[in-house]
Amino acid sequence: MTFKRMLLEEWFDKYQFDVDYDIGESGVKFLKLGELDLNLNEVELRYTHHLGNPELRTQIASFYEKLGWDNIAVTTGAAESIFSIMASLTSKKDHIIVECPNYPSFWYIPQSLERSMDLFFLDFEERFKPNFQKLEDMIKPNTKLICLTHPNNPTGSIITIEELKQIIDIVEDRNIYLLLDETYRELTFGKVLPPAANLSSNVISVSTMSKVYGLPGIRVGWSASLEKTIIDGILKVREQTTICNSALNEAIALQILRKKDRHLKTIMQRIKENYNIVFDWMEDEDRLSFIPPKGSVTCFPRFNESSERLCRLLVEKYRTFTVPGYCFKMDHFFRLGFGGETEELEKGLEKLSLAIKEM
Repeated sequence: MTFKRMLLEEWFDKYQFDVDYDIGESGVKFLKLGELDLNLNEVELRYTHHLGNPELRTQIASFYEKLGWDNIAVTTGAAESIFSIMASLTSKKDHIIVECPNYPSFWYIPQSLERSMDLFFLDFEERFKPNFQKLEDMIKPNTKLICLTHPNNPTGSIITIEELKQIIDIVEDRNIYLLLDETYRELTFGKVLPPAANLSSNVISVSTMSKVYGLPGIRVGWSASLEKTIIDGILKVREQTTICNSALNEAIALQILRKKDRHLKTIMQRIKENYNIVFDWMEDEDRLSFIPPKGSVTCFPRFNESSERLCRLLVEKYRTFTVPGYCFKMDHFFRLGFGGETEELEKGLEKLSLAIKEM
């Protein structure tokens, strides 16, 4: 195995921690511990259960109609879930299809594990909607896993319940697994899809506390599957890597998820306000093309020149952070995030307009 750094994370390391305005992040604004009103004094700082605190697993399972606590694996963010699933479910003889653009670990991990992989690109001209006929044509006899993310990061595109059932029919007919990243499922600007893991034993749902809940620093994510061999596979991988989660982080996640609906209501109000600000701003930027997102807290504008040059100018001169499209294998695009504070978004967009004019 050969591991390489992700271009996205290199960009983050170089620029994100020394800016005035961050309008490139893919989650809501991170919270501070003092804002959470939590009682953590009784948390036992011991090794925890290898697949997560049973109370936390039970709480997560309550979001999935057909799943119990033993259908859940709590991991170190969604990133560990993705790695563990790919490492345990596939071998070097298997083929993986990964939607792109997406969080880059979805294609870096198969490359590191020396798996055969093809990228399934979303097309701007198709409004970043997945073309399932194209996807089906990519399936090979040895295809074992298809990876999709909707609402999508970074485009904000969604799929309908009919489209979800269509892809489930495809994987069931071919005896393939579908890994669906549902991190932003409940941040959909319309009807929210049911958790896909409820619908088929061929589906693995993945999510995290990082993006929607404003808690990337606690590094808590999870996988959900009706197929318990998937959960067993994750266990085998993490016993040789992270072993278990932080007891403190699991306690924070449990207390927040018990108040999930109240938290999401507040978040959704701000996201809708910020979305309107971005939409109105885009109307005045004739050098950008824009597919309005249908969910999540990101969009993926197309720029008629080098997006890398634009993003470097923006961050180095105007101290404003976005992410160039080359990090997602799509030049001439950049990720614009609107999950932060409204004032920061407005100031960041002002700086972005200046950088565009200078280009």
